[in-house]
Parts: sequence; C-alpha cells; structure tokens
Amino acid sequence: MKPYHVLPLALLPLIACPARAADATGARSSTIVNAANQAATSSPKADRFLNAVQVYPYAIGTIYKLIAAPEHVTDISLEPGEVLVAVASGDTVRWIIGDTSSGEGATKQIHVLVKPSMAGLSTNLIITTDRRAYHLSLVSTARSALTGISWSYPQDALLALRRATDEAKAREPVSAGIAVEQLHFDYEISGDRPAWRPLRVFDDGRQTFVEFLASIVVGDAPPLFLVDQKGEVQLVNYRVKGRFYVVDRIFDQAELRFGSKKQQIVRISRVAPGKSVRRS
Repeated sequence: MKPYHVLPLALLPLIACPARAADATGARSSTIVNAANQAATSSPKADRFLNAVQVYPYAIGTIYKLIAAPEHVTDISLEPGEVLVAVASGDTVRWIIGDTSSGEGATKQIHVLVKPSMAGLSTNLIITTDRRAYHLSLVSTARSALTGISWSYPQDALLALRRATDEAKAREPVSAGIAVEQLHFDYEISGDRPAWRPLRVFDDGRQTFVEFLASIVVGDAPPLFLVDQKGEVQLVNYRVKGRFYVVDRIFDQAELRFGSKKQQIVRISRVAPGKSVRRS
C-alpha cells in the first residue's frame, strides 16, 4: 500500500489556483521594486539650486526627478567634456526629447532637452555617456517646470584629490637637507638576487638610504636587519618613503631577509673611503 502525503491546508488554494499564486508573487515583487525606486529617487531641494538650475550630487544607481511642464523646455546639462552615447525614454510620443551642445574643445558641454506635450505625464529617461549613466524620472505638471538640472561629482573630485596628493608625495624628496657633497655611495650589495634586491645604497653621514625598484611599493617588502661584529643580527627601525628604506643611522653590515622555509638573503656592506667596491 502506497503512503499518502498530506499537504497543509494553507497550500490547497494555491494548488487549486496557480494564477492566484503568481499574482501574489508578482504583487510582492512590485512592492519591493517600488520601494527601492522610491528610496533611490532624489527630488529637487531648495539648497541645491544654482540660480535656476537644480544641481544634484551624482551617485551610481540614483534616480533624479525632473519636473517639466507643457510649453517649457527643461535643460539637462552633462559634465563638460562628457561625450553623449545614447538617450532612451519610456515615452517618446508624448515627450519631445532632443540634444544640443555649447562650448568647444575640452569645455564642450552636451545638453539634453525635454518637453512634455501635456500635464499629468510620467516616464523615465536614461542617458549614457563615455563616463557614466544617468537615470531620471520625468514628471509633467500644468505650470511648474525646472529650468534645468546638472550634477556635481563628489566621488570624482575625491579621486582627483587623492591622485594629486599621491603625485605630490611622489615628487617630494626622500629626505630634506641632504648635502650632495656628503653623500657616500660606496656600498657592496651581495647574496641572493630576488626581485626585491636593492638598486643601490647610500648615506649622507646621518641617515642611510636603501633604494629599491618602484614595484617594492606594492610588492612584498623584506625586513632589514643589522649585523654586528659578532655576526649576530637584530631588526632595525626604518621608515618606508616611496621606494626607499630610510634608516636614521649609519651601519657597516646589514641584511635583507625574506621567506621562512627557503629564506632569501641580500647583504649590504659599507666600504670605507679609499677602498674599491666589489660588485657581485
């Protein structure tokens, strides 16, 4: 005798009427989508106007509300230098949409122009460029219309500031107050030849500078150990300045060591003035 599987009574209406189940799922999905769109929509605010133009801060995924009116053209101004790729709208019959430009060269600016044919309309507009995508919600009223909208780009400004700061740091000297005539370049570099092997070592009588390839900034950096007259090693304090290790002292022997099972060792030896440097 085959066993019977008893279904919960709450599922019987859904089995009997699959269309009702699909409608319930669709309603839940619509509620989720509507809530997400509403939360992502940025509406005009009094403190964001530059004269008559509403300036929105740009953020990916935001929907920007544009209020228009019949017999009024609203100007959507893109970032200067931005190249228009495409414009798409959900209603191209009752909304008149075109584009033009102002300025020349690097200051050339694209303007997308919109005008509704009547009040009480709503649709969406997507503008894609060589830099980003804009999502807009278009609404038409009987009389009130925005003269124009544009954007500020705080994230781009932050990235530009960071790049400028990094470039300024890269141009800074490795150390201030170095007298060229006091530099001592007579150091021997020997031992293993890993990718992080120093290019050269020098000192100014006060500090020692170990120079690496530029890749040492993002790669694995070996620790620096001083070697005393008995051959014992101890970790030394140093600062990383770009591709340099800066040690606030002069040493005769040091080692760069990296790895655990098969350790790679590069030796640094200071050569006394008058003696030749042995290259290895």
